[in-house]
Amino acid sequence: MSTVNTATIIHIDETLTDDQLENVERQLSDASGVIAACVHKKARHLMVVDYDPNFVSSGSLLHTLQDQGLHAELIGGI
Repeated sequence: MSTVNTATIIHIDETLTDDQLENVERQLSDASGVIAACVHKKARHLMVVDYDPNFVSSGSLLHTLQDQGLHAELIGGI
């Protein structure tokens, strides 16, 4: 089966430190089906997640953040 790339934006309500952001990016990037997760330095509340929807859903990505105690919302796909 080939990889299908889809990207979504997740808004994180909390203001996180650099270390916290790196941890969140790493945890999402390590999840099955996730290709990359990153936050831009000038838009620290917005995380772009590139993933394969055949293996993981955007809702499950959101729940991964919420399970860490973060308040976050799906903004939509790119």
